[in-house]
Amino acid sequence: MPAQMTLTQQFATEYAKGAVPGMLKAIRTIKRANNGILMGALAASYLHQGHYLVSLGAGLFAWIVPAVFDLAMLSMLTISQTAGMAQDARKAALKVLVVVVSISAAVNFAAPGPLGLRIIFSLVVGLVAGVEWVAAKIRPDFAAIEAREVEATADIRPARRLDPDVARQRAMKAAATRRANQAARAAEDVARSRAAKAAEKARERASKDVLEQAELDGFFAAQPYQQGAYPQHPEVTQQVRVRR
Repeated sequence: MPAQMTLTQQFATEYAKGAVPGMLKAIRTIKRANNGILMGALAASYLHQGHYLVSLGAGLFAWIVPAVFDLAMLSMLTISQTAGMAQDARKAALKVLVVVVSISAAVNFAAPGPLGLRIIFSLVVGLVAGVEWVAAKIRPDFAAIEAREVEATADIRPARRLDPDVARQRAMKAAATRRANQAARAAEDVARSRAAKAAEKARERASKDVLEQAELDGFFAAQPYQQGAYPQHPEVTQQVRVRR
């Protein structure tokens, strides 16, 4: 058991205890703030487009069309930023998102008013996509957390004190090892999938060869010279036997 801990060691201990709850709280706070920004930007863009379309005589559709575009924007953002979503679905969602954001920004810019105000409302649409993109990127830096944990452990254990640079290097090495293991597993899955496809193709080729050989045997079996009808052509009979 170590002797009485210093103030620095006590602080390191308490900091390590509160690091994870504090980080989780910060992530939740940021996501709530991003949701508020997203809702405010969508509302501003929706009302601005709606008033503009009303002035053009669109009637009820002046409020339906902007809502459709805003919902499409949210849907495409969710698809493109959701982890584990199929790659082709994410690519398609990004393409549709570009079209929807461009149309919405163009409508906001085309609305009457001062140039600066029109630019601001156009940028609001971009803010919707930007905020959602940032929200999807929010996640802990596990390498930094591991490095800090090693440093804190070294600080509160004087007999096993570890240099912070060494601790950081070890944490980075451990993170690199994990990434390499993940890449190796992914490569193994790809190789296994390719081997299964190659085996399937080989089975198909073998089945095709068997069918072709059976058809060929049936064809030659039906020929008259196979039954001795043409003994004057022994070379043909010999070729058929060799073929079979």
